[in-house]
Amino acid sequence: MNGDTTRSTGRDVAIVTVSQTPSVAAFDGPEPVLVMRCVNDILNQTGLERSEVDFTIAGSCDYNSGLPFAFVMNLDGIGAWPPVYESHVEMDGAWALFEAWLRLQVGDVDTALVIGSGRPSPGNHREAFALQTDPYFMAPLGLDPTSLAGLQARALLDRELATERDFAEVVVRSRQAGASNPKAMVTEQASVEELMAQPYVASPLRAHDVAPTADGAAAVLLVAGDRARELRERPAWIRGIDHRIESHHPGFRDLTDSPSIRTAAAHAGAADGPIDVAELMVVHSHEELIVRRSLGLGEQTVVNPSGGPLAGDPVMATGLVRVAEVASRIMDGTVRRGVAHASSGACLQQNLVSVLEGDD
Repeated sequence: MNGDTTRSTGRDVAIVTVSQTPSVAAFDGPEPVLVMRCVNDILNQTGLERSEVDFTIAGSCDYNSGLPFAFVMNLDGIGAWPPVYESHVEMDGAWALFEAWLRLQVGDVDTALVIGSGRPSPGNHREAFALQTDPYFMAPLGLDPTSLAGLQARALLDRELATERDFAEVVVRSRQAGASNPKAMVTEQASVEELMAQPYVASPLRAHDVAPTADGAAAVLLVAGDRARELRERPAWIRGIDHRIESHHPGFRDLTDSPSIRTAAAHAGAADGPIDVAELMVVHSHEELIVRRSLGLGEQTVVNPSGGPLAGDPVMATGLVRVAEVASRIMDGTVRRGVAHASSGACLQQNLVSVLEGDD
């Protein structure tokens, strides 16, 4: 397990505005249009000119687009002229946020635009991401993330750490929260009993236990120091952020636990104060039980008030949306302190935890 210890001890950096598109099953247009909508929204909210943004970074995945160097096309949506100081990560936008935060610590730039986007609808999400598993042992077997998630859920049941009813209760609560979120894709309500009567898709997971893949994008604007308060009366300060990785071989791990989440949370300072709200990237219902326990969240913490990924999973923007949701609630004064969690890889293999906080 490795990663960078990145509790905030250098420049103060805050999120001053966020934007996200609705999660839709199939967007009628190219991915750069999704990106452009968020970028224009960010600029309109702040009144900034494109030239006033010092650094831009995007997270996306060419596997999703089915095109080589598809991320270069997204620059058309960002606005690449005059030439911009730009970077890219082949990861969820949450990891682009991580790089942008580090970039601002260097001190030669004061603003950073972070974007996450994906348009997986033209292809088969499960087949594409199966190619990212171990190429010698797992990929030839077609072990896609959903199949592996079923094995993880089964491990929880076999260890008597959860029941199938627990999984269904997570889905019910997520859909209830999603009903009030205009960006959510799934808002249909159902009882626990109705959900448990549905057939399996990757036993013991049913279709509703798997986040619905969506097209979508999100963006946040990071600003350092006093400049943040000039642009937003109540910024959402990033008090700590950390990323940890576990073995990409599921057989080498205890799938019922997540030491990488615990380590990331400890180094990000999650336990330094009460957590009012947590947005967790759980793309399979059982993952919420593992993430909550690994973060040590108490009953006082509201989890996924947006509905979370189970109400809509805009692939490659899902983790950044978690950050945006927490930041939005801090900026509007609803909460003071929150945690955003993002994951990547099968069975919670990589985890990023960020702690956000508003001024007193």
